[in-house]
Amino acid sequence: MTTKGARQTQHLSVETSFEQKDSGHVKTKYDFIPSIGTHFFKYGSTWIRVERTREQQTLDLHMGVPWETVQLTAFGRDKSLYFRILEEARHMALKQHEGKTIMYTAMGSEWRPFGHPRKKRPISSVILDTGISERILNDCQEFINNPSWYTDRGIPYRRGCGKSSYITALAGELGFAICVLNLSERGLSDDRLNHLLSLAPQQSIVLLEDIDAAFVSREDSEQQKAAYQGLNRVTFSGLLNCLDGVASTEARIVFMTTNYVERLDPALVRPGRVDMKEYIGWCSKAQIEKMFVRFYPGHNAEINAKEFADKVISENKNVSPAQIQGYFMFHKHSHANDVIKDYRTIWNL
Repeated sequence: MTTKGARQTQHLSVETSFEQKDSGHVKTKYDFIPSIGTHFFKYGSTWIRVERTREQQTLDLHMGVPWETVQLTAFGRDKSLYFRILEEARHMALKQHEGKTIMYTAMGSEWRPFGHPRKKRPISSVILDTGISERILNDCQEFINNPSWYTDRGIPYRRGCGKSSYITALAGELGFAICVLNLSERGLSDDRLNHLLSLAPQQSIVLLEDIDAAFVSREDSEQQKAAYQGLNRVTFSGLLNCLDGVASTEARIVFMTTNYVERLDPALVRPGRVDMKEYIGWCSKAQIEKMFVRFYPGHNAEINAKEFADKVISENKNVSPAQIQGYFMFHKHSHANDVIKDYRTIWNL
């Protein structure tokens, strides 16, 4: 209706939207749409009456806008007309997000889109140690392509080093959205967590970052209890029930990240509750070589990459992918030989 009939209606309202280009530039768009009231538009050969009504006394508490109802009326008995309209509207909405990854964040008891849809990040742009990316991707694809195998066996659908970056790239590769949930948020209760997990969009990755920050141990210290006194919070048993229950059995994949795996209670990461564990740590020689080739392709790229990686590893110092990438960005206009020669400055940037 917005694209075909809005220009012919008599009373209009203005809707502001934002469109993000491939370059990352955000463009503001203004559309004239039918305002509150009664309108008519032609769909194919059928005239349709549209009535928009708004409840002034009832607000969406999360968005701060009135609830609204749109009623369509047409002559005839062909109910398929409405299905065709809704299907066309669905395809138009999906087309706007083609090639992009949608991020969601929890607001109250609902999931809301967070920021603009992001251009899908190539999974090859996140360099992990040999075999890690392939194992995770293959496991996720097997899960997506064979849901009945997991259902029949009663198995639920399942800093600086690239954990979150890889998950973002993985979501783009799989065509999934990402739902980010902070378990340490004050006021987040067991019931609300269960509600959010059960309402997470289909074909989405639920990301629980820094899981260690939410639960140090099963028993809270007196100081922690005082800090949360009077506030609802997620309990350890509540999280386990959510991960094991019906909320986690549909087409969703749960990822948990931590920088301190030794702090996690064994019950949280036991086999059967966590299907796969992968350590993503400091750069290996293979990672450094792959990152070098990606930033400095061309003649002798692999030979130069091996020389650079050998020099970095010979220092016997820990180095993260973020440090390597930062160093390459600093030398983005430098010749490969200069990058190799100046490698010791990686730890000084």
